[in-house]
Amino acid sequence: MADDLLPADLVALARRVIDANRAAGRRISVAESCTGGLVSAALTEIPGSSDVFDAGFVTYSNEAKMAVLGVARDVIETFGAVSLATAWAMARGAAVKSGSDIAVAITGIAGPGGGSEKKPVGTVVFACARQGDDPEHAVTDLRHYGDIGRAGVRFQAALCALELLLPPAGGADDATP
Repeated sequence: MADDLLPADLVALARRVIDANRAAGRRISVAESCTGGLVSAALTEIPGSSDVFDAGFVTYSNEAKMAVLGVARDVIETFGAVSLATAWAMARGAAVKSGSDIAVAITGIAGPGGGSEKKPVGTVVFACARQGDDPEHAVTDLRHYGDIGRAGVRFQAALCALELLLPPAGGADDATP
């Protein structure tokens, strides 16, 4: 069996995330929905990642988002599972539950079904939360990858989530990633 389970560029970025957060003294976690654990898998491909990576939560269903991460039912009912509000609540929940310094959440529609006119297939929402963050200063992002196939959407979303886990270039933890 080959030693490479995941695409090389995904693993290379995960290595940068682990190394940069180790150097910054930060512990990280992720809350994944549409990526189904792909970001966690990439991070754990890196030997020694356990000294940086606290936890990966795969909360695919709305019930899991509520039960595991503490996302409020009214947030999901009002804004939907694929929304900035839900992604932010997922990220906050991951940071709080794991005790990590920073958490990133991913929720989206990988397809081939499940899309709508307002949220077509390929819509993915991200949020980044740090311990003690004020919700008024939420770091969120919305991407439209298009209908590039389920694997393509998941791969692009995993790359984006890893980028959000990189410390700011200046090293100051209060800057937007």
